Amino acid sequence: MTYIVTDACIRCKYMDCVEVCPVDCFYEGETMLVIHPDECIDCGVCVPECPAEAIEADTESGLEKWLELNTKYADIWPNITQNRDAPSDADDYLNKTGKFEAHFSEKPGEGD
Repeated sequence: MTYIVTDACIRCKYMDCVEVCPVDCFYEGETMLVIHPDECIDCGVCVPECPAEAIEADTESGLEKWLELNTKYADIWPNITQNRDAPSDADDYLNKTGKFEAHFSEKPGEGD
């Protein structure tokens, strides 16, 4: 089992999870974070830290797409280990649906 980030993170991109990760397995895209499944140690400390509830165990049903996305972009995007402020409009996107189709970007974020 590993943890992965889902579409609930898109445009919210809170980074509370990054700060508590003991193995620095988060990677930053322009509009969301992902977890590198091969680096995650399944400790789960990031899960309760996410205000968007975007982090889930890959064993949950229907998350195959998100496991693939996390795996792909963790190899491309820069590592992020320090908490930064979320986007100023993050709360506006907190409970929106259809965020992947409308707001996902393949572009990398800043990283550390």
